[in-house]
Amino acid sequence: MNNKDLDSTSRTNWAALEAMDDEEIDYSDIPPLTEEFFEKATLRIPATQAQRLVQIEPDVLKWFQSQDGEYKSLINSVLRRYIEGQDERPAV
Repeated sequence: MNNKDLDSTSRTNWAALEAMDDEEIDYSDIPPLTEEFFEKATLRIPATQAQRLVQIEPDVLKWFQSQDGEYKSLINSVLRRYIEGQDERPAV
């Protein structure tokens, strides 16, 4: 992709496309996604997004969100204190 591609204006009639139902859109030029496609597919997550991917159970998240202040900062603070506490433990 070059700057010319980025500077060009789309000729898509977005208003007309938004007004269409899914059934009215012509997908005939798009090949179907087969099982083979999904078997070979690789999920790639940009590094900036990957650092935000943590599975937090809903009840735990709800508790942090109910606390005063920014819940994400609180979660990081709790995790940091845990790590620092682990560093202080004597080696076995």
